[in-house]
Amino acid sequence: MLLELTIHDFAIIDSVQLRLEPGFNVMTGETGAGKSIIIDAVSLLLGGRAQTELVRHGAQRARVEGLFALDAARVDVLQPLLRESGLQDEGDDESLLVLTREINASGRNLCRVNGRPVPLSLLRSIALPLIDIHGQSEHLSLMNPRKHVDLLDRFAGTLPRRAQVAEQVARLRRVRAQISRLSASGETLAFRLDRLQYIVEEIGAAELQPDEEETLNRDRRLLVNSEKLSQLVEESYTLLCEGIGDTVPSVLEQLAQVARAVGGLARLDETMGESEEVTEQAIAILDDLARTLVRYRDRIEHDPNRLEEIERRLTLIFNLKRKYGESVEEILAAQAHAQLELEEIATAEGRLARLQEEEELLLVRIGRLGRELSAARREAATRMARAVEKELGDLRMERAHFEVGLLWEESDDGAPVSNPFEYDPDARYVFDATGLDQVEFLLAPNPGEGLKPLARIASGGEASRIMLAIKTALGMADDTPTLIFDEIDTGVGGRVGHVVGNKLHNLALNRQVLCITHLPQIAAFGDQHFLIRKEIRGERTATHVTTIDERGRIAELAQMIGDGEAAWTAAEELREKVRRLHIRPVKLS
Repeated sequence: MLLELTIHDFAIIDSVQLRLEPGFNVMTGETGAGKSIIIDAVSLLLGGRAQTELVRHGAQRARVEGLFALDAARVDVLQPLLRESGLQDEGDDESLLVLTREINASGRNLCRVNGRPVPLSLLRSIALPLIDIHGQSEHLSLMNPRKHVDLLDRFAGTLPRRAQVAEQVARLRRVRAQISRLSASGETLAFRLDRLQYIVEEIGAAELQPDEEETLNRDRRLLVNSEKLSQLVEESYTLLCEGIGDTVPSVLEQLAQVARAVGGLARLDETMGESEEVTEQAIAILDDLARTLVRYRDRIEHDPNRLEEIERRLTLIFNLKRKYGESVEEILAAQAHAQLELEEIATAEGRLARLQEEEELLLVRIGRLGRELSAARREAATRMARAVEKELGDLRMERAHFEVGLLWEESDDGAPVSNPFEYDPDARYVFDATGLDQVEFLLAPNPGEGLKPLARIASGGEASRIMLAIKTALGMADDTPTLIFDEIDTGVGGRVGHVVGNKLHNLALNRQVLCITHLPQIAAFGDQHFLIRKEIRGERTATHVTTIDERGRIAELAQMIGDGEAAWTAAEELREKVRRLHIRPVKLS
């Protein structure tokens, strides 16, 4: 159950904190006051799409936080996930959960569970069993038959079975994709073989080595600069070993003089002995340098032919890089990949046969799982139809006939199904990730009319009542602790509004229900009533939410009904009627 909802700097809301109670919570207010913005905030908290436009003008970030009380069923479902994700420690109160969502004006999106940052996907998984929002747009889902299977599966509790079918269908699609690649036309396959063979042979003929390009570039640099290298070596050797003419002795000769002088110092002062050793080491090091320079001078190449050969080799590598990768390593990887694909094609016939066997096994498995899923749906479809018809009767559509149609369609590449109800046992049937069934809701609004697809015949008011009937039936079937209805009364008149309010109130007997409504007949049933107002202070607009007492409720209901003393009297009568129905006495403050 949602205990507290805190909203800061979200759209036109600057700061709102709602403390919600169990039972039936209603929200009312003038059009444009911000009622649906609160539902948008809850949707964001549950993992909905974050948009920077939702940040209040002038604010740095929008923040929505919800404090939830978890019943035993929710604790059993969520605790393993929370513990595994490091979101709850030993000793923490398992019955409380805090979800937070922030949107930064710069576009950054932050999700937290119990104060700890989490990915959006994890927030959605945790929030999924907590709240179910039935928004205005859900009327449109009745007009889309592809959504009907979702509603039926929720009623039937068959979503886990459907997930098993979806897993097998995903595997089958992967297998069929491999079969498609291996079953390419002869002309396409021959072209691919030629191309792969060309790649392997072209790269193989180059006889590349992994570090070859680096070595060639170094050798090229040395050959291009061979004259400069010779000049520098000669200059270094001359200064070190030969000196300059008769006037400047070599470095080694000068160092020998230094050594003799330091040796004399050491003989006179034994503390200079270490310096004598250092001088001798310096002479030895420079002797080694002289020999190194001689060896290096002998290795310097002045070979135009070798330089031309290196240029040709580097050009070859450059051209191969343009085709196959940005380095010699990537070129060799392209060759290995082509070789592997050649080998796969060479063994394609055997692999294709194995894949086709796997395909048929998966089709049989999908057919079996799909038939079991369909059987569960068909049993539930009858119960759902009767439950919806009962709810429609209460909503002044007592002569309407509702059914859930389930059809299979034959297809040569479909799944085989044993014991396929009334269908052909030798046929194959179309399937997708939801199973074999094509589900569509059918309605005959009036006696004597045949059943027709709901999407073709339901008027706006009927769609609202049918959606409410379905949601009420679903509400009795699932155990989501908090249900939110955003203007479910769209298209419903005052005469039916009282019945709708009573149904929502009954739905709230064993769960929390939050409803935004424009109908006083519905608002009168609330156990708790929130009044939403839009206020303009200076040049800023802000939405404010207050919990109103019984006298405030009478005043708000009267405002919703009309003006004057008659409206006040009608409001009092509405509340009195609710008290008589539910024996929940309230007193005027």
